Amino acid sequence: MPPSTEPPTRARLLPALAYAALTSAIVSSLGMLLVPTISHDMRVEVSTGQWMLTVNLLVGAIATPIMGRLSDGPHKKRLLLWSLTTILLGSILAACAPNFTVFLIGRALQGLSYGIVPVTIALARRYLPAHQARLGISSLSVTVTTGLGLGYPLTGILADLLGFRFAFWFAALFLATTLLVVWRVIPAGPDAHAPRKTLDLPGALLVGTGLACLLVAVSEGSRWGWGTPPILGFLTGAALLLTLWCVVELRTPNPLINLRVLRNGDVLVANSTAIGLGAAMYIGLSIGSLIAQAPDSTAYGIALPLFWAGFVMLPLSVASFGANRLVRALSHRIRMRTLLLLGAALVTASSVLLWFAHTALWDILIGMFGFGAGMGMTYAAMPALIARSVADTELGSAVSFNQVLRTVGGSFGSAIAGAVLAANLAPDLHPTEHGIKLALALGALGCAVVFAALLVNHVISRPPTPTSTPADPRVGRL
Repeated sequence: MPPSTEPPTRARLLPALAYAALTSAIVSSLGMLLVPTISHDMRVEVSTGQWMLTVNLLVGAIATPIMGRLSDGPHKKRLLLWSLTTILLGSILAACAPNFTVFLIGRALQGLSYGIVPVTIALARRYLPAHQARLGISSLSVTVTTGLGLGYPLTGILADLLGFRFAFWFAALFLATTLLVVWRVIPAGPDAHAPRKTLDLPGALLVGTGLACLLVAVSEGSRWGWGTPPILGFLTGAALLLTLWCVVELRTPNPLINLRVLRNGDVLVANSTAIGLGAAMYIGLSIGSLIAQAPDSTAYGIALPLFWAGFVMLPLSVASFGANRLVRALSHRIRMRTLLLLGAALVTASSVLLWFAHTALWDILIGMFGFGAGMGMTYAAMPALIARSVADTELGSAVSFNQVLRTVGGSFGSAIAGAVLAANLAPDLHPTEHGIKLALALGALGCAVVFAALLVNHVISRPPTPTSTPADPRVGRL
């Protein structure tokens, strides 16, 4: 007998969806922190080892919009189960990979984890009562940020004590329990209220190939050279493919991503913030992780072993969780655009702090706490802005596009940081202090630009003061 959709099951729905969304955090924590260890154990150069991040982002950027569109359809639970099964297989393959090539295949399969959060948000919007859906969506959106602060320490401990393969086996075990929870708790399909539409395959191929070209270019630009023919070819191809995709989507009755909703002010603000702050966050996170593990001889390194390096991200988790609770408390009193502005202000302040003070552990910890608070607030506000502005039938694709922009923004940030550090290497092949400061300065500048744009938008879009008290006291507070 399929699981019931009666109130007792609904009471367990949001915790079950949050548990599934943690998949993205668990898989993400297996990336940045382990690149040096895996490169050494599998006897490849660190620059080659970076492909464990690149291939994961490539598949994620392609899979996320497709999964987002499919989550608007009638088979939401089936989509979630098959996606989790694929990620589980990828984790097992990476854990027992005999060489780096097989390991990369496993990491590619894990890339589907980027599409899990949009699917859980679509399920929350569909099955949670209206008064719970908004808070549920904001909670699911920050689950990844919160989970990263917990996943990184756990990954560091497991990899340091038992080897990196055990960290991937732990991810496989987590995914197995997630499959059981989803099968037992999520309402069975098909969803009778969902539209049955044909998947936009041309749109999926165009956006997938275009994003793949873009992410290869930004990921490998520092290695191959930004002016080399391959990089210029990838950038040109990305521009042409994504332009053609926009034209096709605007002419397709049931597009993969409805670009017309981008004309809505709230959706445009949320997506612009996603790509801008996504880039700045990855600069701060990658540089912070590098400083934590760099040796004392660099003049900026804290020289933490792998066991402790992951704990640098713990304040990120604590702060993002607290920020989400704060958004819940203030969402009925303060406009979502205001909360988005406050979150961007916190990220900007943290970026500036790390720029000027980053040679002591407490500097990094305070910076990570600020990042967590700011990103927790903005990640809770962005999907809420989108959810109130698009129809139920478009929610999955709209939220997934926001997730894609976060991924693309993060790739830009990672690529910019990598290019700056590669151009500022000391004789011992560690980045120089000048390179560290320059990368952090670029991150702070990017945050400041996003904050300034949001501030101008906030002033322009502020609702006029009513001349009389409205009948509904909630008017004007969204």
